[in-house]
Amino acid sequence: MAREGGGTRMSRRRLLHTGAASMLGLAALPVLSAAARGAGGAPVRGAATVTVPLVSNWRFGGRFVNDNATQPGFDDSGYGVVTLPHTVVPLSWRDWNPAAWEHVWIYRKHFDLPPDAAGLRVFLDFDGVLTAGTPWLNGASLGAHRGGYLPFSHEITGRARSSGNVLAVTVDSRWLPVPPSGHPSGAGAVDYFQPGGIYRPVRLRAVPQAFLADVYARPVNVLDPVNRRVEVDCTVDAATPLSGDIVVELRDPDGSVVATRTVPAAMTAPGRTTVHATLTGVDAVRLWDVGEPNLYDVVATLRVDGTAVHDHVARIGFREARFENGGFHLNGRRLTLFGLNRHQIYPYTGMAMPDRVQRHDARILFEEFNCNMVRCAHYPQSTAFLDACDELGMLVFEEVPGWQYVGGAAWQDLVVRDVEQMIRRDRNHPSIVTWGVQVNESAPYRDLYTRTRDLAKRLDPGRQTTGALHGGRYTRTDFVQDVYSYNDYTHTDQVAPLRPPLPGIPFLVSEAVGSLAGPHFYRRTDSQAVQARQAYLHGQVHNQAAADSRTAGLLAWQAFDYDSMNGFTDHRLKCNGVGDTFRVPKLGAAIYQAQVDPRVRPVIAPAFYWDFGPGSPANGPGARAMICANCDRLEVYVGGTHRATVRPDVAGFEYLRYPPSFVDLTVDPAGDPELRIDGYVGGELVLSRLFSANTEGDRLSVVADDDALTADGSDATRVVFRAVDRYGAPRPYVGDEVRLTVSGPGVLVGDNPFPLGQNGGVGAVWVRTRLGQPGTIRLTATHAGLGAGTVTIESA
Repeated sequence: MAREGGGTRMSRRRLLHTGAASMLGLAALPVLSAAARGAGGAPVRGAATVTVPLVSNWRFGGRFVNDNATQPGFDDSGYGVVTLPHTVVPLSWRDWNPAAWEHVWIYRKHFDLPPDAAGLRVFLDFDGVLTAGTPWLNGASLGAHRGGYLPFSHEITGRARSSGNVLAVTVDSRWLPVPPSGHPSGAGAVDYFQPGGIYRPVRLRAVPQAFLADVYARPVNVLDPVNRRVEVDCTVDAATPLSGDIVVELRDPDGSVVATRTVPAAMTAPGRTTVHATLTGVDAVRLWDVGEPNLYDVVATLRVDGTAVHDHVARIGFREARFENGGFHLNGRRLTLFGLNRHQIYPYTGMAMPDRVQRHDARILFEEFNCNMVRCAHYPQSTAFLDACDELGMLVFEEVPGWQYVGGAAWQDLVVRDVEQMIRRDRNHPSIVTWGVQVNESAPYRDLYTRTRDLAKRLDPGRQTTGALHGGRYTRTDFVQDVYSYNDYTHTDQVAPLRPPLPGIPFLVSEAVGSLAGPHFYRRTDSQAVQARQAYLHGQVHNQAAADSRTAGLLAWQAFDYDSMNGFTDHRLKCNGVGDTFRVPKLGAAIYQAQVDPRVRPVIAPAFYWDFGPGSPANGPGARAMICANCDRLEVYVGGTHRATVRPDVAGFEYLRYPPSFVDLTVDPAGDPELRIDGYVGGELVLSRLFSANTEGDRLSVVADDDALTADGSDATRVVFRAVDRYGAPRPYVGDEVRLTVSGPGVLVGDNPFPLGQNGGVGAVWVRTRLGQPGTIRLTATHAGLGAGTVTIESA
């Protein structure tokens, strides 16, 4: 058996050999232990399986032009070899063209079944294919799946051979009548691009003849320790009649059993059945909260004649989340929601980034931008991202695929299907506090959205539903959800006044700001005044939302720049993120960076550059330079001379936890004066930052997010390079190219050379490992005027 991408994955203990187990084809199947550990020491969760990741050594044939390419005897030796996740066409970081990927494509994969799968049921699992995928196994079609953002599976028991299997997948990336697509105007009608490909993982999964297909665990009466309980639904899938039971346990992070219950499980015929169990005696559990992510495992074990044959581990958190007329309440206390929207669109790869990179976005939002909530706009996003939100303690608004357009009856049926699949996939995540069951900014289709609401309530009674509206739909007419979410783009050239909340219904501002200033861009190449205005407006709208106790809070638009050709774009790049497409904070992010307790991390983040070169103001940042900080006062020095004592503008931003400060920094640039900002909390100096006007000490900073990767051919990390002054502060408007070289078992994902001037002095690439090739990867970035920098990454 040729192992793939880290080999066959299995648990740490095996079944006893018993007659009952053998009848079910279980003798070789490992059963997961809740104490088993996976890569990096993380607990193994999900259904116990023999799993083979199908990630590496795919053959990619480009456009599907030969029907024989789905057949096992087809000669694919001339196809390119690719690794998943994969996008069908090469991409830069902007200037994307949908016509390049709107075709049907062909992938092929040769594989053997693992010896451990003998006598077991075997499934082929796809986590995501854009936009429709049809797998063919050994020449036979398994059926098409339409929709790019949710998983699908095919049972291949009896179809797959022990060796020499050929899996062909036709990927239809055309503009199909599938949410969010289908509008007659084509790709420009949706405000995000959808480059085609098998952009999420694929795996083989082997399970017993009877197995636990799903475990849904719902904490109830969370704030009442006496009556607190967990309602657990265990779905059994059996290919033969079954008589047994299910042991359901709640385990704490150390693996200790907190509560247990055994319930009978009997089936007289093949099929699926759901068995219910209630766990009580959970009064001592710790609540899941923002920044305090106490997580527990619900372990369900299917037994036959007293012998464990299969188990399934679901991770949960105990928390009560309610949107009310008086705002949002988490675990009984009012919490002002402070966050951003997020697209999972990346430069170079579209949506095809591995789990580590997806998880890193959550860390940026929570740890760098200090968000307590994120909206997954406008489709279900990577489960790795959601897992990270669970682990960090960051709230999530997740919604179905869509953007304004709603098609006919068949299209609407797919929306309903997507609601069901989204909720079934993600309902155990404690971070998710509301389901978006309406197409973003669509007309109020009352019948459709009553269907989706009622379905959500049946599948997950504990969560409220919502749907984001905008513009003239600022009305409750035909709105049938629990929470009114409004995308508020009310604005003038200089301010963004929010509309008041609608009375009598929980109210959330689900978008604001976007592209409101200057020429409707917030590019790094724009003037400092335009870039600083972005920070000001974001601070302004969050302050307004926090000022009204009837508003749950605000999720501003947008976390990161993304590729689109809808509305105001530059080279088909939407530049309204507070971070650029490379996830590097812009000046607009300064207001977010400062919203953290200084005991955790003191912050001084100017919403300007200390720069007097071409493109920058000749006399400095001006009379009202904005400094975002979490300090009680700032002492500002220019050229070694004390310039001002500055305190937060509480009058202008009363409801922000840490308001910005403003100072007159109109200066004479002669002599290249340095800027020093000292931050004090309670009379104590907690941070001092220096900024140089002299460009002679400028250099190229090169930093990798991770210094260790897994040599599975898929794992990757970002490497950021930017122009900085002698103190490490950003230097804007720097031109020329950055040239990149990689040595060792790594693959460069990105443009080489990179045009540094086109993104205002900063850029990034990703480095991906090579399958089964451990070693040291070195990336060196070189700039003609700034020198070179090298990062070292260990792949193992």
